[in-house]
Amino acid sequence: MYVLDEPSIGLHPANVDGLLGVMRDLKAQGNTVVVVDHDTRVLRDTDWIIEMGPGAGSHGGTVIAQGTVSDIEGNPHSLIAPFLASERLQIVRPQTPANKVFDEGALEIKTAPLHTVHALDARVPKHRLTVVTGVSGSGKTTLVLESLIPALEAAAKGEALPAHVESITAPGIAQVKLIDATPIGINVRSTVATYANVHDELRKIYARSPLAREKGYKAGDFSYNTGRLRCPGCDGTGTISLDIQFLPDVEITCPDCGGSRYQKDAAALYRTRKDGTQAESLPRLMEMSVDEALAACADLKLVASRLQTLSNLGLGYLTLGEATPSLSGGEAQRLKLASEMGKGQADTVFVFDEPTIGLHPLDVRTLLGVFQRLIDSGGHCGGH
Repeated sequence: MYVLDEPSIGLHPANVDGLLGVMRDLKAQGNTVVVVDHDTRVLRDTDWIIEMGPGAGSHGGTVIAQGTVSDIEGNPHSLIAPFLASERLQIVRPQTPANKVFDEGALEIKTAPLHTVHALDARVPKHRLTVVTGVSGSGKTTLVLESLIPALEAAAKGEALPAHVESITAPGIAQVKLIDATPIGINVRSTVATYANVHDELRKIYARSPLAREKGYKAGDFSYNTGRLRCPGCDGTGTISLDIQFLPDVEITCPDCGGSRYQKDAAALYRTRKDGTQAESLPRLMEMSVDEALAACADLKLVASRLQTLSNLGLGYLTLGEATPSLSGGEAQRLKLASEMGKGQADTVFVFDEPTIGLHPLDVRTLLGVFQRLIDSGGHCGGH
């Protein structure tokens, strides 16, 4: 039995043909092949589909449809069915007419040959969404990550261009931001809430509660790193490591705090909402998903705004206390993007490195909407 975990990740459609051939060969040799994937071309080539859902996180965990491709296409409960049943082009964002693509200017780059890539001459329209595509090994990384980005950074700083870059023209561009799928740090105390600047604001709010003031707690006491209220058993990590002789260490949920990262005293500290009702404690809030916390913090304007951004990016299912090193590449990318939303970005080029990795077609639609909002705020978007 072979289990393939998202084998189509990063593959050009032409390369998917080869992947499908390999899977057919394995099956022809008498093997059982199980594939976890979202690519509709892969799904259409299977004998049996099991669809999980209907949502993510606590909203998922159920088999919502299973059967042959034709069974799934006709199943009203299936979310992938519309994408299986139709291969027609689906436009989900406004596209600029061809004769107006470069109306707002362009970034232009010329390079000498590098590695196996010939001399390049490319134009990127400003205030538009540009995609760099090609089969694996065709030179996408050389053009974008090794040429365009370092050249733009050098030009913005007034420094010398990379040796192989002959020229770069980028009027009005002051910065370039790469949003990739690399993990967010290695610190297990880094959580969705801390990275999204939600935790700091909540610490201040809970420190102003009557009981917290009475006991002399400050915002710093709610910190996972050094606060007095962090769990002494796990030092605010939520887990402990068991040293098993002759075997690798095993990480388990901290038995003292149950993974909340706080000691019991923190659970007794509540805030009062503007309508006079008692809100959840901070440890309880950290156990909630982004969408659940959004409802619980509706009266906190700044917190609600930041949580709404995460929800709009399709991350509403993540728990606030989830450690960022454990996030998938796609989740890490969107979390990094959250801090950029809502800002004026007229002087910024955003580069996304394979942003659709591991995304369901419905999630890709959400991502395209995010790209459009960045463009509407003046940004220039590109991806490969």
